[in-house]
Amino acid sequence: MRIVGKLIKGTITLSEQVYEVDDNEGSYQDRLEKSLVGVCSLLKIEVPIWLSKNTREYVRYRRTSFNADQFINPVFFERFEIKVE
Repeated sequence: MRIVGKLIKGTITLSEQVYEVDDNEGSYQDRLEKSLVGVCSLLKIEVPIWLSKNTREYVRYRRTSFNADQFINPVFFERFEIKVE
């Protein structure tokens, strides 16, 4: 599994990182969680709160976005997007 994470402010991509996990490592949910934590670590941000809207978007489009209010601490970006390739 390969996940791409982007930090976005307005229409500008501030930072972009890619994290890969071996497809033989545990269940799909375990790989997704490990990838999310990994890409957040590469971007040096905390892991956001995953809401039901994120599940719906992810199932439908294989991507989802997190707004600044889904982070406990203040952030310097407006949106964090992840996409599985």
